[in-house]
Amino acid sequence: MFIMTKPTIIFIHGAFVTPKSFETLMGYFSSQGFPVLAPAWPYHETKAAKLKSDPSGQLGGVGLGELVEHYARIIRTLPRKPVIIGHSFGGALTQLLMDRNLGLAGIAIDSAGTKGIVAAAYPTTTRTIARIFLTPWKKTFLMNPKEFKYGFVHNMPKAEQEQAYREHVVPETSRIFFQAAAAPFSAKTPAAVNYNNGDRGPLLMIAGEVDRIIPAKMVRKNFGFYNQNSGAVTEYKEFAGRSHWIIAEPGWEEVAEYMESWLERQLPSDLS
Repeated sequence: MFIMTKPTIIFIHGAFVTPKSFETLMGYFSSQGFPVLAPAWPYHETKAAKLKSDPSGQLGGVGLGELVEHYARIIRTLPRKPVIIGHSFGGALTQLLMDRNLGLAGIAIDSAGTKGIVAAAYPTTTRTIARIFLTPWKKTFLMNPKEFKYGFVHNMPKAEQEQAYREHVVPETSRIFFQAAAAPFSAKTPAAVNYNNGDRGPLLMIAGEVDRIIPAKMVRKNFGFYNQNSGAVTEYKEFAGRSHWIIAEPGWEEVAEYMESWLERQLPSDLS
């Protein structure tokens, strides 16, 4: 054990899924002695089948700002700062929460872009999410199996792709995608991060080499916005052959072990 008492890890899932997407990593870190939490986004609290058949009519009103405040409130109820680990849109939320100095350390996995990232510049991203922009901006959108397979799990066997869609995919608020698209052009976007913030905890940005919805080059560009001379640690790690489903696809153990090793190097040794 590398610290006296390990901090809580709060896992933040991404769009179109629920906390179930983090079951594998939660099991791993729990077995290593970390208390783990995975609070759902608003209106994501039940099973995928139920959410597919009966999504909340209020889901479409959820925006990026509401999501940040949702997790900020949860974190403030904890006795001390947690480690924050987020995937996809949860990675963007991780960056935003770390910027608020709410995390002891943060790991953003295949992170959706914060301000400065133009998602339309990445053809595979556009192909995966293009249909969302045909949806009114405060409505819900359900990714179809073809879109999910292409953007999330294209390197997995067909049966596993279908199982992942069946067990994990849920309707999502379209509002966050419109906000992300407008972020580069908005002075008051909720996606803004102070990339010069030297007071936050260490941040690791992880990318999957063959991710289509959040290509590795998008994550590298986002990483490049951070001022490496700010005094805050910001690091980048890319995993070969990994898709957007990096948190649960075969080989996830290597990713989990790297994350734990990184935390061992970054967390204070005198926590109690």
